[in-house]
Amino acid sequence: MPNIEETDQSSRITITKDLEYKYPNDLDLHPRSEFHNKLKTKILDRARQSNAAITSRADSWNDIDRVMTTYIEQDDDEVDIKNEDERKPTSIVFPYSYAIVETILSYLVAAFFQEPIFRYEGVSPEDELGAIKLEKVVDLHVNRLKVALNLHTMFRDSFSYGFGAVVPTWTVKKGRKTVLKERGFWSNLRRGFVREAWDREVLNDVTLFEGNSLINIDPYLCLPDPGVSIHDVQDGEYFGWGDRDNLTNLLEMEKYGDGEYFNVAYLRDVHNKQSSIFTIDQSDRDTRSGGSWRSLHTNASGINHPTDVLYMIVNLMPDEWGLGKGYYPEKWKFALAADDVIIQAMPLDLDHDMFPVAIAAPDFDGYSSTPVSRLEILNGLQGTLDWLFNTHIANVRKAINDMLVIDPYLININDVKNPKPGKIIRTRRPAWGRGVEDAIKQLQVVDITQGHIADANFVVNFMQKIGGADDAGMGSLRQGGPERLTASEFVGTQSQAFSRMERVAKIIGLQAMQDIGYMFAKHTQQLMEEDVYVKAIGRWGPTLDELYPDAVEKGRMKVTPYDLAIDYDSKVRDGSVPGGNFNEIWVKLFELMATVPALQQKFDIVRTFEYLAKMTGAKNVDEFRIKAMPDQQVLDQADAGNVVDINSITGG
Repeated sequence: MPNIEETDQSSRITITKDLEYKYPNDLDLHPRSEFHNKLKTKILDRARQSNAAITSRADSWNDIDRVMTTYIEQDDDEVDIKNEDERKPTSIVFPYSYAIVETILSYLVAAFFQEPIFRYEGVSPEDELGAIKLEKVVDLHVNRLKVALNLHTMFRDSFSYGFGAVVPTWTVKKGRKTVLKERGFWSNLRRGFVREAWDREVLNDVTLFEGNSLINIDPYLCLPDPGVSIHDVQDGEYFGWGDRDNLTNLLEMEKYGDGEYFNVAYLRDVHNKQSSIFTIDQSDRDTRSGGSWRSLHTNASGINHPTDVLYMIVNLMPDEWGLGKGYYPEKWKFALAADDVIIQAMPLDLDHDMFPVAIAAPDFDGYSSTPVSRLEILNGLQGTLDWLFNTHIANVRKAINDMLVIDPYLININDVKNPKPGKIIRTRRPAWGRGVEDAIKQLQVVDITQGHIADANFVVNFMQKIGGADDAGMGSLRQGGPERLTASEFVGTQSQAFSRMERVAKIIGLQAMQDIGYMFAKHTQQLMEEDVYVKAIGRWGPTLDELYPDAVEKGRMKVTPYDLAIDYDSKVRDGSVPGGNFNEIWVKLFELMATVPALQQKFDIVRTFEYLAKMTGAKNVDEFRIKAMPDQQVLDQADAGNVVDINSITGG
């Protein structure tokens, strides 16, 4: 086909050659087709509507970013102070909001990052083994693809910006794989194959790993439906987000995407690939982190190829959008690059039929699409704390400088300016023999900020109460007072702090962790193609040894996609941390149970011990179980000399 040149005033792309893409579902998605432009307009309209709601929060979020990075730009006076002596302190953000968030994050990590992070149980008895295998496979994905890091970012975003959003997705890693093949010949003399050597063969585009992963959504680039509350995201008509990608990565996605991506090669002719919706970077993180993503867009060298991609998932009627004849809503996913080229348009066709997004908003009010975050609630007190601290430092800095009144007719002023200790100040000739009492005088300096530190402690105390992270939760003991801290006082204070953080963990568990666990399981059932082997240890180890010994071979289980065709329930953690519910009364009850036979007949002492051990923080109690061998196997091992009678050792 000869080269053609098409331009459109509403577009930034110049097509010099038709690349003859084959589009999915027989749709005309050529970048210059009328249908492509109508579809692009529908996507952009929804993105701009949502972005208007997010933009209204940008200034407040920038204040939070400043607090969390403890960064204050120095004014001209402070720059001069640092130039004179870099050791002198200037204005800072007192990082107490940061300490509160770190405390809560530490609790959430302890509450949720217990293996396995996502737990499943079979609905019917025949689903039990399949549920165990499903849990093992999902846990393998979580560890291999470092899902915990994405969860940590989601937790942090939820307290900084009011909500944290992630996209559960199915990831397939492809690449090269080197395999070894035997080279040799068949020998009738040896009646078998004789190997001469190993040959190495490189296989391309091989599936190296497949599994569940999470993608974090930057709240500044999140595009939720403003018509629903943030915790009711599944009830909205659409959900979108912006992603700052690069052309190289998009081309690889098109290459390995099995037809999901298209039109990417047309982007090579677009000079400015940034989105009009995100032209102004609403986040000021780049000014505090050293590297500016926006600077790459204005980089005239042409070395980098940053590309904005707008992802939008819409619950639409196909007949209204020209995407089919369907009358009832279907969820479609679109990807629009550089605001100009649709590079993905496909029905989701996921078994769970949900927006593949999970939201954590622990301080939600039940109505707002962008709720106020905990740090925004504390921001007024944080500003007061910064002011109290910085004004005191500024006053001290001023006070330690000599403030002198000098009669230059009597005193050599150059001697006074000398900052070195042990200096000699000479009087001028008219003052010789007259004394120096009235020639130089120190001004009286009054520290009007001496009470600011005490006031700062008062502000800190209220920030702790409002933020839900007191000294006990931070690992600090009560200071001062005539009496020392008692054990009961510490346990009581710590339990109250933990109860507040436990509520937060329960909310996040119900909002986000339950949805993520459910979607991970559904993705595994629907999209898993390769057989995998998983370890047969952990909380299901005793059950496997007792009920399903044939499924375990040398401590591992083989899992096929067919094994996971089961009904299951996703179990949400209760928000407690190991050791958080520990009570000394349980130890006394266990000691009583161990000495009273009547209690041993009513209660399982072994399971009571396991529960007590887990409450104290033990993570691997199941690994210390004694595995009983069948009688015949014991006799066989005895004949082989591998086991002996204990009486022969003890003499009993």
